[in-house]
Amino acid sequence: MSAQEWKDRLAGTMPSDLAEECDLFEAQIELRKQGKIDERVFAETRLRRGAYGQRYDNGHRSDGQTLQRLEFPTDLTKGPDTEWDAPGMLRIKIPFGGFTPEQLEVMADLAEEYSDEILHVTTRQDIQLHFIHIDDTPTIMRRLAAVDITTREACGNSVRNVTACHLAGVCRTETFDVTPYADALMRFLLGHPDTGDFGRKFKPAFSGCAGEACGLVRMHDFGAVAKVQDGKRGFEIFVGGGLGTSPYQAKVLAEFCPEEELLPLVQAVSRVFGRLGEKTNRNRARIKFLVAKLGIEEFTRLVNEEREILPYDPRWTAFLDDIDRFTESPHNRPAHTPSADGGDELARWRATNVQAQRQEGFTVVEIALPLGDLTSWQARRLADVCREFVGDTMRFTVEQNIVLRWVRDGDLPALYEALAGIGLAAAGAGTILDVTTCPGTDTCKLGISSSRGLAAELRERLAATAYELDEAIRGLKIKVSGCFNSCGQHHVADIGFFGNSRKIGGHAVPHFQVVLGGMWQDNGGAFGLAIGSVPSKRIPEVVDRITTSFVTGRTGDESFQEYCARIGKKELAAMLITELKQVPTYEEDASYYSDWGDPREFSMGDYGVGECAGEVISRTDMDLSVAESTVFEASVALEDGDLVRADDRAYAAMLTAARGIVALRIPNPPPADDDMVAAFKAHFVDTELFFDRFAGGKFARSLFSRHADGPVSGPDAVRELVEESQLFLDAAHQCQIKVAAAAQQEVVA
Repeated sequence: MSAQEWKDRLAGTMPSDLAEECDLFEAQIELRKQGKIDERVFAETRLRRGAYGQRYDNGHRSDGQTLQRLEFPTDLTKGPDTEWDAPGMLRIKIPFGGFTPEQLEVMADLAEEYSDEILHVTTRQDIQLHFIHIDDTPTIMRRLAAVDITTREACGNSVRNVTACHLAGVCRTETFDVTPYADALMRFLLGHPDTGDFGRKFKPAFSGCAGEACGLVRMHDFGAVAKVQDGKRGFEIFVGGGLGTSPYQAKVLAEFCPEEELLPLVQAVSRVFGRLGEKTNRNRARIKFLVAKLGIEEFTRLVNEEREILPYDPRWTAFLDDIDRFTESPHNRPAHTPSADGGDELARWRATNVQAQRQEGFTVVEIALPLGDLTSWQARRLADVCREFVGDTMRFTVEQNIVLRWVRDGDLPALYEALAGIGLAAAGAGTILDVTTCPGTDTCKLGISSSRGLAAELRERLAATAYELDEAIRGLKIKVSGCFNSCGQHHVADIGFFGNSRKIGGHAVPHFQVVLGGMWQDNGGAFGLAIGSVPSKRIPEVVDRITTSFVTGRTGDESFQEYCARIGKKELAAMLITELKQVPTYEEDASYYSDWGDPREFSMGDYGVGECAGEVISRTDMDLSVAESTVFEASVALEDGDLVRADDRAYAAMLTAARGIVALRIPNPPPADDDMVAAFKAHFVDTELFFDRFAGGKFARSLFSRHADGPVSGPDAVRELVEESQLFLDAAHQCQIKVAAAAQQEVVA
């Protein structure tokens, strides 16, 4: 069916506001093709409608299969009348993760007709479709709108999907069901004029209780934890959290916000953020930086002042009159006859994928989705299974799985059999096998190392010994990000990894930074420690060593976080990094020089770097090696609470790395720090050789600010400097690779 035929067929079936959005975007696409809309403006336009550019240079999936090279362009930067061949991604917002069988079927159809037949569940309860043609997006959006789904503000400098605990309404420990509040917040802020001038994205989350993982509110821009005070419903409000390159714990904005004040409060927060938040430097534009700059007391004062002058909006409380419509009930159907014996496989599945609801006689079943992927075929059949067993009480989780709620206890054997028939009955949901990962180098332009490839390898190895694992490690969380931006949420994992790379003997080698001891519970209660960088192919050994060490070395019922804190960063690094960081030469073992799931020699994607021969400068290699050690010293000092030394070592590491990079142009860099920093700026920053594609030069500015302003103080500021010194070093390695590649190209020319 053509785009026009779909448009005519769906006329009158969509909410009017969403229909108008689709028409507007369709017109903007045409104007961009005609060159009448500037690409910079159009880029933000399409992002605010969920249309993202994606990586396409690799052509491989992490399962080792070669992707069909689909002609699905989204890159309109080449102007009109040009052949475009870059695929794109469309992100679909699923508020609080809730969906119906009909909605699932529509998304399955779209994945099959326009994408690669995969629905990818994200860590924010969204769905992503990859390899989408920009011309197809208006039709896709209309078909989604017809079942009350939108892609609006799924990307861009906007309010992103409102996430919430997937157990809301059936959780045994929740204070009350946060679902209606999450839905109300999404609808209230969608397209709200007070959210249109943000410098960066804004991510809200809801949790029904404080002690569990739930909505992970402590790592969000805005978080609300259900609370009852004097018999009245309300929320404890958090603001200014976030992961990414500089992780921040959210601060308490209000100890108790009555339910009727929730929407006006978040509107006031939006106004303050929109007015005072950074607009020029995107790397400092999240609300966490504004809260840190002003301090939570001053930020709270400004929000309270803003609240006092807000004009009344009836939507603030209108949703409370209809709050009962979110109350769920059992699916009206006869129960299956319980099976007398479901066998060992059923028993293992029940042990990990099933938990009791607070409603007696019913359970929640979690469907584990390896890598967060669900095929179109599976999605359609799952919709049928849901209609039979639970109706429309399903949700996506932030760990990239699906939960079915209101399953009768007696239906479990029959449900297991139905799920097994479509390949969705794997045990291990929520255990160490259930590895979370971002898309990484499969499709993300910012991916450095193959997060999906590593996650698949770890899952396969762990599954082989799953039933032999010690109870102490079965519940550990492993999370993998393809770069430092933490889309895989590695900061709050027990064992986390994020991708980077190193140059060894003229070759780029995929690596992962090891992060240990993050806390998933308490709504993302603590961030892990960066231990050091290890070649990608040796990460499974890291997992083996740390889990074995924990099982044999823990005292009593010591948690993994407590164990890591007691052992300390030095000993953990000695155990995991010192030996495992060694990389054999290319001639000795070429496998280290390719990434998981991709047999080709590793390169930095858009840089197009292969073998970097002829540009190995010993001074640079030496300085970067010294800088690695200095960064580690800074991290240890931070862990020990020695903020003065941590600041000094982080700054020294950046100076040393910069001096090594300057040596690529000036064999004998100026000895004075002022002169050396000036040379670094002139030869590498101003020329954008050091303008890393991941952070837009942010880490160079970190050096310049510290050099000009002197020591930083306070735990948050020092932690940020230490984190950025490590990332500065990573960027220095990429700069070295880039310079070497350019020199090689000149030789070939």
